[in-house]
Amino acid sequence: MNPISSDVLLEVSDLETHFPFGGRWGRTRRWVRAVDGVSLNVRRGEVLGLVGESGSGKTTLARSVLRLVEPTAGSVRFDGIDVLGLSAREMRRLRKRMQVIFQDPYKSLSPRMQIGRLIAEPLRLHRIVPESKVADRVVELLGKVGLEPYFRHRYPHEVSGGQRQRIAIARTLALEPEFIVADEPVSALDVSVQAQILNIFLQLQQSEGIAFLMISHDLAVVERVANRIAVMYSGKLVEIADAGELIDRPLHPYTQALISAVPTGRPGKRKPRVRLAAEPSILGQPIKGCPFAPRCAEVQSTCWETMPSLERKDGGHEVACHAR
Repeated sequence: MNPISSDVLLEVSDLETHFPFGGRWGRTRRWVRAVDGVSLNVRRGEVLGLVGESGSGKTTLARSVLRLVEPTAGSVRFDGIDVLGLSAREMRRLRKRMQVIFQDPYKSLSPRMQIGRLIAEPLRLHRIVPESKVADRVVELLGKVGLEPYFRHRYPHEVSGGQRQRIAIARTLALEPEFIVADEPVSALDVSVQAQILNIFLQLQQSEGIAFLMISHDLAVVERVANRIAVMYSGKLVEIADAGELIDRPLHPYTQALISAVPTGRPGKRKPRVRLAAEPSILGQPIKGCPFAPRCAEVQSTCWETMPSLERKDGGHEVACHAR
């Protein structure tokens, strides 16, 4: 992989995003702590993988960073800019540098517009290139994602799911972003197509120096492209380490369970299956200690009382676990 800059591009500190539910007909309003005190950073040119099961808060964290939803507390700084303190107009200007690729590209591509117009739209809106250069730039962007020039005359419904995702990537690249959130970008695609899309992300990281926050519930996908991997559970960050270190030496019991469920073709690398003891916590249920305690085979008395903080271990490995 491309050498990663030591400069921090995105810095997230104690971020919280809570959603209310209930509270009608005399009931007490409760809160879903979708993101609950998360701190992490993404360096320039880095791919940070973010994994966890459905409902762990991954997508809400990404949307909060981009202010597609408004956080409840905490701070987000992008290249030194206080993102949460920006006005709507200032945020629109910053979005050119911070982009997102969604799981289902068909929902983000107008079926009434030809692909060439879809890619040209952000070029014109943000005046990236002169009008006389727009057509050439569209062809160039299609080439970056492995599509021939004739695709600009087609409509989204006339191409495959993998090709639509390539088009969504090309449209994002039109703005020349420095940071891209890729939210489950290959989960709806066949395995062979997944590999092709992941290769595009790697090429963009190496050739353009773009930093990525790669969100997935599939550790095998994240392992292929990430420099570092962060693991979320119930709105909290429970472990973060270099990708190889985390896969080979997971410390948190939840990470160990995730990795044990991933098939591997590497002889001798398959880890014994870790089976969790119970179901995830009930939505909105207040948790005093570690949210993973009810499912953990190594639970201690202190786990029920206090949430462990992320602590740095050997080699920069960070884990939030009383047993470690």
